[in-house]
Amino acid sequence: MSYLDQSRRASSTSMAAVIAIHAGIGAVLVFGLSVAGTVIDKAPPIPSFDIKDPPPPPPPIEPEVVPDTTSPAIAPPITAPVSKLDLKPLPPVVDARDYDLPPMPPIPTPRPSATITPSIPSPTPIIAPVSASPRNDPAGWVTTGDYRSSWINRDLTGTARFRLEISAEGRVTGCTITGSTGHSELDQATCNLVTRRARFQPARGSSGEPVASTYSNAVRWVVPD
Repeated sequence: MSYLDQSRRASSTSMAAVIAIHAGIGAVLVFGLSVAGTVIDKAPPIPSFDIKDPPPPPPPIEPEVVPDTTSPAIAPPITAPVSKLDLKPLPPVVDARDYDLPPMPPIPTPRPSATITPSIPSPTPIIAPVSASPRNDPAGWVTTGDYRSSWINRDLTGTARFRLEISAEGRVTGCTITGSTGHSELDQATCNLVTRRARFQPARGSSGEPVASTYSNAVRWVVPD
């Protein structure tokens, strides 16, 4: 029975189906090759890089040398150069010639000294100093006519003591009240009147020359009757 099946001829339908299958497989292979070629042709290029040598390392940093200031600097020993000269001391030159010495001067004979008697100046005559004295009457320096009516109405009275400065020419150069009347008007009037009216003989020194001096006196102010 199996023999009969093997000797049976294949039908046309089966053969057509086999041919169609093979044709499909070939078409698939052709399409796949075309697609693979397209993908390979459009693949992006692989970038290339230039590989450079790495930069050399930086030079090593030398440590800074700090001078040691704690210990003092020691100077190297000084060696004196050795002289190579052969110095020999020269003998001193002595002048052996004879010389004639000059004669000694004569010794002066002392003379007797003359006695000088100093002259005694004649004594200057001593003159007693003389004080300054008025040349006019002191009673006329201040009078009742100098009493002002306002002073009389106020009953201003008192004694004014004064000291005058007299120059070597006999002029009154200053007045000082040494004892007040108690009223400045009377004190001021006393100095003004005496300075204007008084005249003096200048004082004399021990040699008789005129010198500056002082003169003291007083004026009594009394209300006239």
